[in-house]
Amino acid sequence: MYNVNSIQAAPNVIVIPALSKEEISISKRRQKRVAAYCRVSTDQEEQQNSYQTQIAYYTDYINSKPEWCMAGIYADEGISGTQTKKRTQFNRMIKRCKQKKIDLILCKSISRFARNTVDCLEYIRQLRSLGIGVMFEKENIDTLNMTSEFIIALYGSFAQAESESISKNITWGIEKQFREGKVRYQMNNVLGYRMGSDGKPYIIEKEAQIVRRIYDLFLEGMSLERIADIMESEGARRRNGRSDWQKNNVRSILNNEKYVGDAILQKSYTTDCITHKRSINYGDKAKYLVHDCHDAIIDRDTYNRAQQEIAKRSSVIKRSDKTKTDHGKYSSIYALSELLICGECGSSYRRVTWNVHGKKSIVWRCINRLDHGTRYCKDSPSIHEDKLHAAIAKAMNKVYTGDSEFMSIVDQNIESVLSEADEIGQAISKMESRIKEIEKQRDNLIELVTIGAMDIEASDGKFKALKDEESYLRQQILQLKEQAKTSDDLRHTLSLISEELKRYGDSIIEYDDIAVRKVIDCIKVMSKTKIIISFKGGFEMEADIEP
Repeated sequence: MYNVNSIQAAPNVIVIPALSKEEISISKRRQKRVAAYCRVSTDQEEQQNSYQTQIAYYTDYINSKPEWCMAGIYADEGISGTQTKKRTQFNRMIKRCKQKKIDLILCKSISRFARNTVDCLEYIRQLRSLGIGVMFEKENIDTLNMTSEFIIALYGSFAQAESESISKNITWGIEKQFREGKVRYQMNNVLGYRMGSDGKPYIIEKEAQIVRRIYDLFLEGMSLERIADIMESEGARRRNGRSDWQKNNVRSILNNEKYVGDAILQKSYTTDCITHKRSINYGDKAKYLVHDCHDAIIDRDTYNRAQQEIAKRSSVIKRSDKTKTDHGKYSSIYALSELLICGECGSSYRRVTWNVHGKKSIVWRCINRLDHGTRYCKDSPSIHEDKLHAAIAKAMNKVYTGDSEFMSIVDQNIESVLSEADEIGQAISKMESRIKEIEKQRDNLIELVTIGAMDIEASDGKFKALKDEESYLRQQILQLKEQAKTSDDLRHTLSLISEELKRYGDSIIEYDDIAVRKVIDCIKVMSKTKIIISFKGGFEMEADIEP
């Protein structure tokens, strides 16, 4: 054995002597700067109490250790642990660690530190590289003394699995509320509503007037772009207070079921509880429609007609089998683009500008004829717009001034529809009464079989007969309700036409696209001098076009 003290160092080497045990103890007496991190996941009162308790506990615990000094209590309240980007206090603590202002971190458990295994390991590795340990009390782990990350990964996985399980339970609870019709309102961006203290939205009348005007303009035939321009010119303010309008702002109002007092639940859903990524529900999950759950700004008839108009404008129309060119999507500029059709092939007419010897004129021509010449439509005429407008205005004035039986036909049809609706209602009432009788008869049969007063074999035929009759009646009720809805739509249309006629009275009117859309269903071009106008009230008349 060699005596270390007797070994002579080389001339160019300086020996730094080892410290004694007492000297080592003195050098280690520098206090460790210890911080604590605590978090609760919700804002509920019991969790807030836990949050305050954790802060008080770590403050007392750190101050009770003479070898430690307080480096701060970092606490996130009401924040999920699945992601760290929104945990401001956690991120502030990590920043302080990187500045070498913390030596040790205390935390109740790995699940409080992070419920995401990847984030948990990443931050522990960063801190270890800085010489900073994390002590997890529940698991009794000091990350500086551990020889493997396996235990941390294992506990982190447990914490993540627990988070995923909690997320599934929460999702199940939310869907259960949806099935029960409990609405979770999101009204921050909905014009016309504010949330009340009772948890339900109430109407802001000044904003509601803007919403109603948008629906009226749309049903008069105006395009989304034109409505947006009108809103902007009138200085109407959107929900965010701005007065600039785009067609998407108008579309979102027309498509929003909240304005009729309904709510569609689960329009979007969380796809990953770790990243909190949400996706639009295109049918991946069930949706729930709750009727009349709050006060409506738009009546149901108006809303339904707006939805029908949206579907109509977005559809591509093919007038007949002879039509070789489909009619394009809705054009709000000219009412005749939707109403004027060729009497020969059934195609729509299109507005065309002719330029002959430098002189421009506007005509309407069959789309089939325009696209394919005389191959599919040989004799359809081209009609000058001014003459066409004059013929339509003349026919409408004849109707409006009461020179025809049109008004009486409209009134008769309204009475007929009301009578039909009454008959349907009575028929449905009788069928529902019979279904109740069937249910009582079935209960009586069950009781007879139970007490042994009737054989099971003998009751089978009677049960089947009752079941078949009930199924038939329920099917008939569904058909009658659909018929009643159609009848109600017709009644509403006829009432609008009647109001329109009374509004003009005996006054002479010029051609007007809005009035044409309201009362005319179709205009068929029969020849260069004749058209047939089909009014929405069920009345049809010929009109002459001046040569």
